[in-house]
Amino acid sequence: MQSAHAAPRCTAKSKRTGKPCQAPAVRGWTVCRMHGAGGGAQSGPANPNWRHGGRSDEAVALRKLVNDLNLTARQLDTTLIQRKAGK
Repeated sequence: MQSAHAAPRCTAKSKRTGKPCQAPAVRGWTVCRMHGAGGGAQSGPANPNWRHGGRSDEAVALRKLVNDLNLTARQLDTTLIQRKAGK
């Protein structure tokens, strides 16, 4: 029983009292089972609430890349037009 008492403690703090939880932390986590250790749904298409992925990290990164390429192309086009007009 001594090893159970020596287990690492939950690091979650109470909003009301500001004191730590002090329940034993789940192995591999810093919080106890009541404070979310091992919880949460899977991400991506494995999540039961998955719809289309239009706002997933990959889709957002792709949109940013396309927007950056578009901006670069516009700047290059403007530069080429200015050089052509200057000749």
